[in-house]
Amino acid sequence: MKNLSKSEKIIQKLEEKACLKQTVFDRTQEAFRKLKEVLKKIVREYNEKLVSNDQRVMLSFKNISNFQCELKVGGDLLIFYMHSNVFEFDRNHDIWKTSYIKKNRQGSFSGIISIYNFLSDSFKYNRINDLGYLIARLFVNKDAHYFVEGKQQMAYLTNDFGKVVLDEKIIRDVIESAILYTLKFDLLVSQYDNVKITTVEQIIEIRKIGLKTGKRLGYSFKVDDIRGKSLVYTGG
Repeated sequence: MKNLSKSEKIIQKLEEKACLKQTVFDRTQEAFRKLKEVLKKIVREYNEKLVSNDQRVMLSFKNISNFQCELKVGGDLLIFYMHSNVFEFDRNHDIWKTSYIKKNRQGSFSGIISIYNFLSDSFKYNRINDLGYLIARLFVNKDAHYFVEGKQQMAYLTNDFGKVVLDEKIIRDVIESAILYTLKFDLLVSQYDNVKITTVEQIIEIRKIGLKTGKRLGYSFKVDDIRGKSLVYTGG
């Protein structure tokens, strides 16, 4: 094979990697579109089944942009965010051990849809310092195969990656698992010793933007993991 010139190498990379990444982006964007549709269905179905008809606990969906939407569940807000870029897993990730990736090197490039949990009051009252938590990430590759990692997991279960294409049923399963985790993940009182002393500056700040609040403020989020239970799906 002849040595390629710089311009030839650039053309080659554009035809190979740039086209690949654009395909991954398109697959992820389609997955995000499906996710929004599933969220709308979930809102309609669950609201119809809520016996109390209490508006305070009704689910609601809001489309923010092409890359972001949100689901309000009680006092919680699940924010779904699609990153506009395409990523590759680091060399130590278990994804490289799968037979699918060993045979299909380009399958490792993935788009990411992240699911964050915030308190709905954080946005209602513009408490900009409140904390939110990443509870799951959905990875989508060029073939629309998927892999999900999330809170409560003990390991990356990737053996089945590459065997199943992401569809609405799987997306619904991921969303409902995220909702269940969110409803079980309660707001805890901060330890007294962590809040017994404050300053004038902090009180003035509270007057401006409110008290900094998060579901595990003052605690280690990892402690909340439920051992042996996993929010991980890998296409199988």
